[in-house]
Amino acid sequence: MPVDVEVRGPVAIVTLARIEKRNAVNGEMTSAIDAALNDFEDDDNLRVAVLTGGPQVFCAGTDIAEGSGTPTQRGGLYGVIGRKSPKPIIAAVEGFAFGGGLEIALACDLIVAASTAQFGLPEVRRGLVATSGGLFRAPRALPLNVARELLLTGDPISADRAERLGLVNQTTEPGGALDGALALAARIVLNAPTSIRETLGALDAIVAHSDDRGWEATTTAREVIYASEDRKEGVSAFFERRTPKWPGR
Repeated sequence: MPVDVEVRGPVAIVTLARIEKRNAVNGEMTSAIDAALNDFEDDDNLRVAVLTGGPQVFCAGTDIAEGSGTPTQRGGLYGVIGRKSPKPIIAAVEGFAFGGGLEIALACDLIVAASTAQFGLPEVRRGLVATSGGLFRAPRALPLNVARELLLTGDPISADRAERLGLVNQTTEPGGALDGALALAARIVLNAPTSIRETLGALDAIVAHSDDRGWEATTTAREVIYASEDRKEGVSAFFERRTPKWPGR
């Protein structure tokens, strides 16, 4: 299975399990993430979910060879990008969260990361753009100029820098992201479920209009990019393991 689920009391741990592919998301994984998070939301005994990639890497984003499959009804892209969960979801990040991996983390409510973790949006290096929320969620979670840096250079930032800038809630020692996320979850479950649900609902309502505009702008950018020669060259160069020669159109 591309996703493992473990229940510890009121907490569901959802682990991406395509480690041989650096947890790159294909259609099967999208369906599995969606099913795991649907079960979490529908189980009244579960209060918080922790989404992790395990001890080595969080997620490399879309499996470029296979694609990420069809967006799901409740979760959208990757089964999580468009999800409006009434319960908190915490990302526990070890290794790197690149491209769609960072966009998955941005779709969660909180992020705990090992000090050795890295966050990046390298789509421009492939002639692509961040189409899974990164174009508008990165500048909401980070200072605008830092979001521009990520989106325009494709270079990653460290977990320490991400924490200083407010993207990451807490850093841990290497290998400690899951335990840190579970400790944060334990603090949350002390509180009233109704209060948590209504707080998350209010926050979603506050950013809903911004999200709608963000998806519209992303769709426009995606249509241009998918028709471009730069995209074809970027993807070809990726598979051929060479430096792209951008045609600029």
